[in-house]
Amino acid sequence: MSEVIVEGRRGERHARRNPATPKGRQVDETALADVHALLGPLPIRRDLLIEALHLIQDGTGCLRARHLAALAEIFRLSQADVHAVASFYHHFEIVADDDVPPPVTIRICDGLPCQMAGAAALTEAVTARADPARLRVVTVPCIGRCDTAPAAHVGHRAVDRASAEWLFNVASGPLAARVPDYESLSAYRDAGGYQTLARVLSGEISREDAIAAMSDSKLRGLGGAGFPAGKKWGFVRGYPGPRLMTINGDEGEPGTFKDRYWLERHPHRMLEGALIAAHVVEAERIYLYMRDEYQAVLQILRSEIAALQSAGLSRHAPIELRRGAGAYICGEESAMIESIEGKRGLPRHRPPYIAEVGLFGRPTLNHNIETLLWVPTILSDGAEAFAAKGWDENHAGLRSYSVSGRVAEPGVKLAPAGIPVIRLIEDYCGGMAPGQRLKAFLPGGASGGILPASMADLPLDFGTFERHGGFVGSHALIVLSDQDSIHDAAVNLMRFFRHESCGQCTPCRSGTDKMVRMLEAGDLDRDLAEELMVVMRDSSICGLGQAASNSVAHLLRHFPEDVL
Repeated sequence: MSEVIVEGRRGERHARRNPATPKGRQVDETALADVHALLGPLPIRRDLLIEALHLIQDGTGCLRARHLAALAEIFRLSQADVHAVASFYHHFEIVADDDVPPPVTIRICDGLPCQMAGAAALTEAVTARADPARLRVVTVPCIGRCDTAPAAHVGHRAVDRASAEWLFNVASGPLAARVPDYESLSAYRDAGGYQTLARVLSGEISREDAIAAMSDSKLRGLGGAGFPAGKKWGFVRGYPGPRLMTINGDEGEPGTFKDRYWLERHPHRMLEGALIAAHVVEAERIYLYMRDEYQAVLQILRSEIAALQSAGLSRHAPIELRRGAGAYICGEESAMIESIEGKRGLPRHRPPYIAEVGLFGRPTLNHNIETLLWVPTILSDGAEAFAAKGWDENHAGLRSYSVSGRVAEPGVKLAPAGIPVIRLIEDYCGGMAPGQRLKAFLPGGASGGILPASMADLPLDFGTFERHGGFVGSHALIVLSDQDSIHDAAVNLMRFFRHESCGQCTPCRSGTDKMVRMLEAGDLDRDLAEELMVVMRDSSICGLGQAASNSVAHLLRHFPEDVL
């Protein structure tokens, strides 16, 4: 018994904690049995805590307090630790034991491209008509469907170009993710897939030759940082083993959706590249971290990773799929590693860098989805052939550009690295949308800054926009027109960064909030804003806080007429 009845001096009776039981919330035996059943064969390891939370929520629709207490008991962790992890991630629904489970949820994206496409009016219309007992309507950060804005999720079902009527129709039907047709393992192998991996595993292409080819191709990390791939492979291989590999599929940068595009069509291009890279750096295992919003992609990857294992193609480096849980900060490599280890996604201080001390303290090779999908092509066709596909001799290779906003034909555009912004718009996107005139663009998603149309002749590549206070990052081009307010765009972006700050460091946590309040209040104090931006850039731990205010800096510099 967790309580005993005691009698006071005046004969009154009241309950108090049984001194024979531990302090704190007691674990309910029924809840323990329920959680054990939900976890099934999942190994009980700290690094699988987040997957355990997913399994409980998958089975019950939420995370009840009694189940969190039971999970802590099973994992031999404190209840405070389990609650801290669960409450860090936006996708976990923590409720009290007697609360009614959340109803069907309509999640409407409020990212910049969706805002430009009328997401605010859509949210208002849906909220006004929704029955709160049956439907919950919430706004969420970018869900990676910017080319079909406004976008939403109803349960796990993605809805493109959403309208209120269509959302209500979807809410009355199946809510599971719809998996598109894609190239399976058998189809990929029939087309010659995994032949390059076979050449690497057999030694026909040596590890040294593979690293040299990556360097000669000038392939760079395409998740945002742009670090040369060949150099990264050499660094990781230079540290004593055992080594591991991670793949960052947490594509959360507003305006970015290229990884989803490739994985929903040709997942094995990336998987073959990953298996090649793992062999070259002698990584024992691959951890593939995928954002939870991409439910269709997760189903594809589960199926195809199992197929690889059955075919014996991943024997040298088994692939383990890990789900994110709605935290943009986990796109930062060290925060992603913390999440894979079952912790809150807090960026680590550097040095040491993850190439030396990464996942589980081991040297770790980390790559983005698109970076890896080019690896088989480079090794089969040759480094020079890939490099020659750039716009000119100063730019190498092909890039997948996520284009959204005021263009006639948004989507993923496969184009030469270094293509000028205006040429990408005119030659690949059908020009501006009817009645729209180019006013500004974001070359690298929410973090890359907002630059004026006068810079549209600049090449989209690393090293171009840095001198102007921006960067190409994940190659997410968001196009704004003369009908858009740059002030409103900056407010939207700063609200996003405030929402997604992990809260670890004060310059980012407090700086993003202060900047939002200053922009919303109007009559922006330029000197104070400039001082705040310097503090955020110079003092934040990671790139989120350092780049969060880029849009405000450009608002003040290039669009003073839009400042309220």
